[in-house]
Amino acid sequence: MYSLIRDILFKFDPEDVHHFSMHQLKLVCSTRIGKQLISASFTPKNSDLKKEVFGLTFNNPIGLGAGFDKNALYLNELEALGFGFVEIGTVTPKAQAGNDKPRLFRLPKDKALINRMGFNNDGVDVVKRRLGNWNERASKLIIGGNIGKNKVTANEDAWKDYEICFTELFDYADYFVVNVSSPNTPGLRELQEKASLQKILSQLQNINQGKAKPKPLLLKIAPDLTIEQLDDIVALAFEVNLAGLVATNTTISRAHLMTSTNDIQNIGAGGLSGKPITQRSTEVVSYLHKQTNGKIPIIASGGIFTGTDAKKKLAAGASLLQVWTGFVYEGLGIVKKICANL
Repeated sequence: MYSLIRDILFKFDPEDVHHFSMHQLKLVCSTRIGKQLISASFTPKNSDLKKEVFGLTFNNPIGLGAGFDKNALYLNELEALGFGFVEIGTVTPKAQAGNDKPRLFRLPKDKALINRMGFNNDGVDVVKRRLGNWNERASKLIIGGNIGKNKVTANEDAWKDYEICFTELFDYADYFVVNVSSPNTPGLRELQEKASLQKILSQLQNINQGKAKPKPLLLKIAPDLTIEQLDDIVALAFEVNLAGLVATNTTISRAHLMTSTNDIQNIGAGGLSGKPITQRSTEVVSYLHKQTNGKIPIIASGGIFTGTDAKKKLAAGASLLQVWTGFVYEGLGIVKKICANL
């Protein structure tokens, strides 16, 4: 059934369809009975999927990756769909429009997306207010805060942007993810170098450890890092006592795609997600797990569409999983379908 709906939706602009679809779901879930019906249809029935990771209890290990609900607009609806956790953001100190449209593209032949959104978001103050309203509901949905820097902020001052977002959202998110791996903000990936990362993460941990109850602090990395860079990440993770790693973000690679070269060239720059990065993401998860001796939990992200995909990520050493592109291609039932096969 969803494949038919998807074929219709795929005839329209991806970003417009995203907002339209989530708005319709929001309308249904705006009433108690509507949300109950959605929840009854899509929430996993497995009662044995709870996991405790970095001190937090997740109802199930399937989360929604950052970038889908950038502005904490759809938490009620995503909770009804059965997600074990939702990562909002990427949030920056000041609101920004992001890159020019079009900036989101489908590659149906590859079950992939290319995006160059550019951290479009409403800014930390607006997101903070929304999370405050959400927390008044006393929901058990785990919320992660994915934080980044504004495009106009120079790299040498990037730590200030991360500090602002971390401090402002501290009381409202359950864990935090430092995003230095998006390919869509000029120069951002340069912050993955050890010296730059050390400054950002050390500053955040200094603030974090001064709190009565520190929050789990994680780092999201790109799939395009070399072995040497991954080793630096591992060393730094232990040095600054990271609670976890998110592997991986989108890739700048365009290797082994079924979509025509001409179409890819016409799309242009952006991060590729979905099935084409499944293998590389799993390789990175496996390498990190081995190099850390399993002592640092990993949230696996990249090419998870089915229960089989999920099992492979877990077997590679992941503690939790995030979907995004899989959600677009598989539909509202993706969490229930994956959980039924775990």
